[in-house]
Amino acid sequence: MRFITRRAAILIAAALTVLPACRGADAGKYSGPYAKLMAKYVPQVEKATGLTFKTPPKVEQRSTEEVRAFLEKEFNDNLPALELEGASRAYKLLGFLPDTMDLRRFMLRLLGEQVIGYYDPATKVLYVVNDTSAARASLVEVTVAHELVHALQDQYFNLDSLQKQRDDNDRLTAAQAVMEGQATYEQLSTMLGGDLGVRMPGGWDRVREMIRENQTAMPVFASAPMLLQETLLFPYLSGAEFINRYKKAKRGTPPWQPLPASTEQVLHFEKYAAGEQPVRVEMPPLLTGAKVYENNLGEFETRLFLFQALQDLGTSARSADGWAGDRYVVANLPGGAGIVWVSVWDTPIDAGEFREAAQRAAQRRMGGAGSGTAEVRRFEGKGRVVQIATATVQGKAAIIWTDVPAGNGTRLIDAAKLKLADAAGTP
Repeated sequence: MRFITRRAAILIAAALTVLPACRGADAGKYSGPYAKLMAKYVPQVEKATGLTFKTPPKVEQRSTEEVRAFLEKEFNDNLPALELEGASRAYKLLGFLPDTMDLRRFMLRLLGEQVIGYYDPATKVLYVVNDTSAARASLVEVTVAHELVHALQDQYFNLDSLQKQRDDNDRLTAAQAVMEGQATYEQLSTMLGGDLGVRMPGGWDRVREMIRENQTAMPVFASAPMLLQETLLFPYLSGAEFINRYKKAKRGTPPWQPLPASTEQVLHFEKYAAGEQPVRVEMPPLLTGAKVYENNLGEFETRLFLFQALQDLGTSARSADGWAGDRYVVANLPGGAGIVWVSVWDTPIDAGEFREAAQRAAQRRMGGAGSGTAEVRRFEGKGRVVQIATATVQGKAAIIWTDVPAGNGTRLIDAAKLKLADAAGTP
């Protein structure tokens, strides 16, 4: 879910404040309330990334209200109301979110929880909340170290350009994973003063555990549906794992040359290194109903889709492995909204494993064993119909998941008119 931003850095900070920070430094050429932090972390961030600031970074203070207002504006600008409504419908139809959830209201509450600071690419300034309470002060150092990496990135890569991407949730999530992953990795490496593999016993799994243990300090995050929690953490933790492998494999080059094209490449560094690109599924016009929204999930959210229903991490990860591309369309139909989701797979075996897991997920959601054949399986219940069908699209095995209100036909698209293109959109 690409519009989850800026929150996990604070969660990670809360989890890691028990770790030792490196020694302080003389403020020197910096001024203002954060001069010592700047003097300490600017050279360390430069050394860790192998890049130097072209112009000195700026840090300013803002009130809590000003920071919250900025985050709300950023949220609204990056995800207009109609796009947010379309995404909300899609995730509700896929079982990720409760039907009654007001996603915008919840996200604004989540964005406003424990606001410490942020880097704004538009003004080129790192803003920190002017709050001297002990609870916030312990997090400011972590925030400054993290956001300084973003300030440095922005001098070599246009961070604003990431948020302007549309209709490719998976690619944008992968790109955000690089930027947030690098900021997290270098923030921790500078604060811990060494190789994270040595300095962090238990690695990133332990960090995840620490964040879970600290959820009580983040009540809005703790109450969030699994999708929001996991997509919030993915760019930071899985992104940092990606950066760890990137630095070992490609020392001396920035990790956005090139950016990964999919969350599959983030999860499987060997596929990124090999240049294995996802395919783009091009959906034909709907046969019935009106299109409301169109996007994709990617391998990571496909895993979450299965885990949401099956609660089995191993099965979910294995069954999403072999993902090659996907696309879904939300439609207004008589009686309510429906969705058709097409996923394509590296091999027929991969498609078959996903189909079996998806059928188990449908059975649990709908409360019945279903009917039909292995090629077309139909599940009915709770006023809905789910159909899972196999197909072949330009030689690739595909699975078509359709969910519609009862009384509607399940043939929302002509599968024979599905097309595939490479990541750049070339057939």
